[in-house]
Amino acid sequence: MGDIRVSGLGKAYKQYPGQWSRLAEWLMPVGKPRHVERWVLKDIDFHLHAGEAVGIVGANGAGKSTLLKLIAGTVRPTCGEIVAGGRVAAMLELGMGFHPDFTGRQNAVMGGQLLGLSLEEIARLMPAIEAFAEIGEYIDQPVRTYSSGMQMRLAFSVATAQRPDILIVDEALSVGDSYFQHKSFERIRTFRREGTTLLIVSHDRYAIQTVCDRAILMDSGRIRMQGPPVDVLDYYNAMMAEHNHQMIRQQALADGRVTTISGTGEASIIDARLLNQHDLPADTVEVGEPLRLQVRIRANVALSRLVLGFLLKDRLGQAIYGINTHRLEQPLEQLTAGEEVTYCFSFPARLGKGSYSVSLSLSREDSHLDKNFEWRDNALIFHVFNTRQEDFVGSSWLGAEVQITRHAQERPDTSSATSP
Repeated sequence: MGDIRVSGLGKAYKQYPGQWSRLAEWLMPVGKPRHVERWVLKDIDFHLHAGEAVGIVGANGAGKSTLLKLIAGTVRPTCGEIVAGGRVAAMLELGMGFHPDFTGRQNAVMGGQLLGLSLEEIARLMPAIEAFAEIGEYIDQPVRTYSSGMQMRLAFSVATAQRPDILIVDEALSVGDSYFQHKSFERIRTFRREGTTLLIVSHDRYAIQTVCDRAILMDSGRIRMQGPPVDVLDYYNAMMAEHNHQMIRQQALADGRVTTISGTGEASIIDARLLNQHDLPADTVEVGEPLRLQVRIRANVALSRLVLGFLLKDRLGQAIYGINTHRLEQPLEQLTAGEEVTYCFSFPARLGKGSYSVSLSLSREDSHLDKNFEWRDNALIFHVFNTRQEDFVGSSWLGAEVQITRHAQERPDTSSATSP
């Protein structure tokens, strides 16, 4: 229960040159078709095992939402097969299935029935739905009076009132306040631990990397890549800047990670080293140890402006710290073709124990999305250990100090007391 098999899946919509063509084809179904087929999904194959969490990423129009609708059963495929084992709960569109003139409670009852729950089960779960949604007296007000965040709260509460075998979530969770987003993802993590299969579409890199075991990259209605979330998201990040004849390539590293390199090639990174205070390679680093990141680059063509940046990421791919020469107000200008430059960033390793990577970026402005000469994920890998500092928790060492003052307890004055 909870596994999903998708094979040869495709979805096409009919496009007519005008409304009369649609009517003519309906009245005279034989003969030459009066429409053309526009394929929004084609040749989709993957298998989700029970209890697995998979994130789907891609640009707008890549086919992500259509794929979820097909799996949820709200849209029929043109070709291919979907086999989903178990009860499916889906959050596809904000307020989908809600009637604006019905109260939140009435919509919750209808939504529960659509999920296959009986009226007795819904009545039993209603207090939990109200408590999780936290919309107060609005539960008995018409949904048309709700904000988008309140609709999302109620929809998510109904969809997850009972743990489903398969949970499908589109971008709906991006609506609303951060408090409820954290609360929702904590419930999703709980379901995962209990065996629910999760299929989620999100542009939130943090959500995909922390919740999902695997990611699928959609591009123009097809699967372009699938694999570990960090590798897929690095490739997607590079793909977003893919224009003006930029290249993208991936290389396997010695530790099994993958480095993604993209850019126009107008400037390139020749060498990158992380050095300790003794000018030795810093593959292993002590917490708080001073480090130097030394990067040598070459301008392959004449450049009017050049910015170098670096980004530290933890083992899950979460950004820990990033800076560039634009933000440090030290961009280089008017570089000649063939000119080489060495940069040296100095900083202390105020990091928690664990494995970290360094990504490098050569661009014209603050963001590589404007003009990406070269972006290199996982350019360097290093490990942080702790033998000198206190045994702290987290990804950053702040060196906190504490002062403690104990206050003497005042004793009651008994000098004026009289004996009986």
